[in-house]
Amino acid sequence: MCFLKPVSDEVRSSQFIFNRYKKTRMLILGAIFSCIAAILQAAGGFLPGVGYFISPLATAPILLYSMFSIPFGVMSYFLTIMLLFVLQPTELFIFPFTTGLLGLGIGTSFHFFKRRLSIISTGTILLMTGIMSLLFIFHFPILGPAVSDSFSFLTSGMIFIFSFLYSWLWVEIALIIFNRLKVIII
Repeated sequence: MCFLKPVSDEVRSSQFIFNRYKKTRMLILGAIFSCIAAILQAAGGFLPGVGYFISPLATAPILLYSMFSIPFGVMSYFLTIMLLFVLQPTELFIFPFTTGLLGLGIGTSFHFFKRRLSIISTGTILLMTGIMSLLFIFHFPILGPAVSDSFSFLTSGMIFIFSFLYSWLWVEIALIIFNRLKVIII
């Protein structure tokens, strides 16, 4: 089963090689990834309709940079939040709890786990927690007006299924992009 397949050792070896780079190069690369993530996330506010299909792609830069280095991935996550404060303040609720948190969680879990299921589970838990926090604690209508902001097991189950499938998709996409990107960066 593909959930139990181990993640390639190339991801782990690339992390060690990447950490040998000078701090300046890593900071510049982090700033570039943060700018890309902020622009993609802000697209939802600038381009209504089409932008909502572009903004989920903001997960990719944070995820990829977290795969290379945890501290610089966290830095990139917070830098993206600060950039969104300037570019599109309405996205400040969505990015830190959903797309950014998912990217940071999956990217970080590549450092700690070898099996896909563990990495997917980490992303699922973080995304589900973020969505449920926005919906049930902050009463922010992240899922639109059709979903009530009062707790229900049906809504929670649907959020879990969505989070699992979405995390699985991002783990597979990240591995494909990482294998192509490591040739350029490393």
